[in-house]
Amino acid sequence: MATVEIETHGCKLNTADSQQLAAEFLRAGFSVRDRYDAATPDVFILNSCTVTHVADKKARQSISAAKRRYPNALTVMTGCYPERAADETASLHSVDLVLGNARKPELVETVARRLRVDLTPCADGRDVIPPAALLGRTRASVKIQEGCDQICAYCIVPRVRGRERSVSVDEIVDHVRRLEVAGCREVVFTGTQLGHYGFDLNTGVDLTRLLRSVLAKTEIPRIRVSSLQPPEIDNRLLDLWVAEGDGRLCPHFHMPLQSGSDVILRRMRRTYKSDEYLQKVELLRARITGCGITTDVIAGFPGETDADHEKSVSVMRAAEFSDAHVFPYSARPGTSANHFDDQLDPATKAERAAVLRDISDRSASRFRDAMLGEIRPVLWEGHRGKAGLTDNYLKVRSESVDERDGGDGLIEEVELRRIDADGVVVV
Repeated sequence: MATVEIETHGCKLNTADSQQLAAEFLRAGFSVRDRYDAATPDVFILNSCTVTHVADKKARQSISAAKRRYPNALTVMTGCYPERAADETASLHSVDLVLGNARKPELVETVARRLRVDLTPCADGRDVIPPAALLGRTRASVKIQEGCDQICAYCIVPRVRGRERSVSVDEIVDHVRRLEVAGCREVVFTGTQLGHYGFDLNTGVDLTRLLRSVLAKTEIPRIRVSSLQPPEIDNRLLDLWVAEGDGRLCPHFHMPLQSGSDVILRRMRRTYKSDEYLQKVELLRARITGCGITTDVIAGFPGETDADHEKSVSVMRAAEFSDAHVFPYSARPGTSANHFDDQLDPATKAERAAVLRDISDRSASRFRDAMLGEIRPVLWEGHRGKAGLTDNYLKVRSESVDERDGGDGLIEEVELRRIDADGVVVV
């Protein structure tokens, strides 16, 4: 039996794709290597990201390290990096096989052909999601939509993921039910533009109706929505969190900011202004007590002045995020911003990113401190059930010397007691 190891970089869409690939390999008779397994794999697959030049570098380093670690394994590069730069990734000496996003459906068959092994589908067929397909997680990423029609000036995603496409409600509900059988305790609905879900199906369905269907037709304990744009958050959607979704819809909202300057937001081709963004932050906190609000911010976008940067500083301070992913602008070939003639120097971008990260770190610390003493549900998913995630997206760890009954996958109400030196909540 050939063994496969899958490493995933980037967004939750890639996590969803990796879990799907793992399920397909298992159904085809392969063994998928567990993260604690000491066995050497026959195949190493890197599901890559290309959102920044740093992501590209990380992918090259990871595939090179894998080739050194497993010199006899077939090394495969898939995901967004080869979709954007197929020739570049194919030229890497550590890569034996390249398939971009569009060719992921061919990956299992292509690997089997290269290894000269016969595909031996399991008797249960495609209706079964083996627990190992979760790749050591108790949370599953479920792709409900992918692709983007918005074409932001900085973003390579439309090129590597294509136009917006929604998955049908029935298919999503069926997928969640099968994950329940596999022992999954939380599903994370992923997509590039989740708030646009359903527009292309011509059935009158939208994200609110999809969530209502999943809540009514499945018993999955926790449902998390991965990312929403400010215009997509309204009272009709939030009514689900305070009504039928209470206790099952996680009180965590990832809402990308990108910049606090209206001038820069317009150059980026974002669809909101900074005051609208802050109004949505206020709405979330008014409706969903104790919710976590996380974000993405780009520092040093082309043409960003000191005044524009200070507006980002002001908005981040006002928003008081529970966490933020701050990164310096990275020019991506194939995007319009790559051709702007007012690019900032790397030192300025790095300096501004450092300022914004400091604001984020401080607000995240205040959010964690405010949660101390609360009782919150934790989904344990670390080795032997020692690490986990609260419903509002706080990382926690247990000091208990006893292994939990059930370990991974146990949802437990715990008191948040203190913060350790790494910023992790201890229970």
